[in-house]
Amino acid sequence: MITDSSAARRARFAGMTASAAAMVVLVSACGGTGGGSASAPKNFSYLSVTENTTVKTALATLSKGQCKSANDALPLKVETVPQASLDQKLQLLAGQNALPVQFAAGNAPALTQQLAKSGQVADLEAKLKDLGVYDQLEPAAVSTIKALYGGKVEVLPYEYNIEGIFYNKKIFTANGLSVPGTWDELVSAAAKLEAKGIQPFAASGQQGWPLTRLISGYLYRSLGPDALKDVADGKAKLTDPQYVKAAEEIAALGKKGYFGKGVGSIDYDTAMNEFLSGKAGMLYMGSWALANIADAKQNTVGADNVGFMPFPAVSGGKGAIDQYPSNVGLGITLGAKSFDKKTGAWVSCITKNYGSTALKDQGTISGFKVNTEVDNANEVTGQVRDTISSSKQNVLWFEALFSTKATTISQSNAAGLVNGSLSPQKFMQTVQDALSGK
Repeated sequence: MITDSSAARRARFAGMTASAAAMVVLVSACGGTGGGSASAPKNFSYLSVTENTTVKTALATLSKGQCKSANDALPLKVETVPQASLDQKLQLLAGQNALPVQFAAGNAPALTQQLAKSGQVADLEAKLKDLGVYDQLEPAAVSTIKALYGGKVEVLPYEYNIEGIFYNKKIFTANGLSVPGTWDELVSAAAKLEAKGIQPFAASGQQGWPLTRLISGYLYRSLGPDALKDVADGKAKLTDPQYVKAAEEIAALGKKGYFGKGVGSIDYDTAMNEFLSGKAGMLYMGSWALANIADAKQNTVGADNVGFMPFPAVSGGKGAIDQYPSNVGLGITLGAKSFDKKTGAWVSCITKNYGSTALKDQGTISGFKVNTEVDNANEVTGQVRDTISSSKQNVLWFEALFSTKATTISQSNAAGLVNGSLSPQKFMQTVQDALSGK
């Protein structure tokens, strides 16, 4: 199995939260019409990010296999840039009406939306329906894309992740624990593990987002799927009592020592290692971790000993445990004026075959349907695939609809929330102030 490096995985997380600051001159740079060169493309040009090799590897495989005829007519040509330089590169190309046929979307949804407004991005829902392949997208992936991109399908889901809690089956069994269905049961299980000298949760306080995702998980279960949209729309504030309650619950986990010592200095790879080496019983993470779990060199507890559960229900809450936080990693989109018949042939082939190819060759799950039978790498991979296929409604993550400033403040202060140096009220106030422009 070929998997991305740790750097590539971290790059995907950056794509979920990264700055949109580079947009400031985008509209004026693109001009009123935009849309790239009107001449027919000579290549199926694809601008990717250096850190993520998954998509370009799968496309190269398809170009020699199922999509060979499309490639013969319009040869695949890949260019890469570091993800940190992607937004600047897209702006430069957009200003020159020179965007490639297909390209990694900007690091924040707002950039792609600006490109779409200036006529640079294809209306993918309309295009896929015209090609008769719209049904090749998983409904859950479509739901996530529309939640991120203002109700429109502006990117293709070459990657699709749901989030939840991975747990060590062996540890749970040895300590008489069943899978928690409610928040109270989860806290009780953590207490039992702590009492036995087992760290309940592995988490990276250095990155911050693995902690803030617990806050949003509690909010979605207690207040329902619109909890953070209401904040973005100004209908609620993070300082409202029911929102502060979520921060209090996560802070309480830290106060009880359930994240171990020095969580603020723990980076992503260390937290992953704590779980995969059996030092921690649980890990909140996205399904991108399946690559780590399937890697016997990383996962010394064994893939068969890893299970996956949804974020538990909150008693009396308005949310449901089948509403999974999800993302499409760094989405991939297509230029509007270069979307001709030859491009359409490529896109049709991709939507029908990418899901199977990426899963078979690289063990990665996309938002495309898997149309040929592919054996799961392990039981937990099958569990996640089944969950994605049956999921109809998904939610986002804590900072998904935040400003750049609020995102940075949220993630940089998360460790302080769980180590007790910042009160739940102060944490939420600080993030809300950033959202309000203070």
